[in-house]
Amino acid sequence: MKGVLGLIGLLLSLAMVGFLVKKQLGSTQQGVPSLRVPMAEGAQGAASSPAMAGEQSQQIQQQVKQALEEAMQPPRAAPEEK
Repeated sequence: MKGVLGLIGLLLSLAMVGFLVKKQLGSTQQGVPSLRVPMAEGAQGAASSPAMAGEQSQQIQQQVKQALEEAMQPPRAAPEEK
């Protein structure tokens, strides 16, 4: 009887730890900002031109660079309550 109660207690504590780990991991994950490529108005075939492709490439590179810089910023410290 003691062994059965010990096993039940062990399983319950393992389930609680698993739940807390899952909850903690879910709260620490951050979403990755999505990159949107701006479309030129009324120019469907213009994206294939070398000048437009170069401009779009530079815009995407800038967006990636900004997203990386934002991700590398240290988290803000929470204000202390008195």
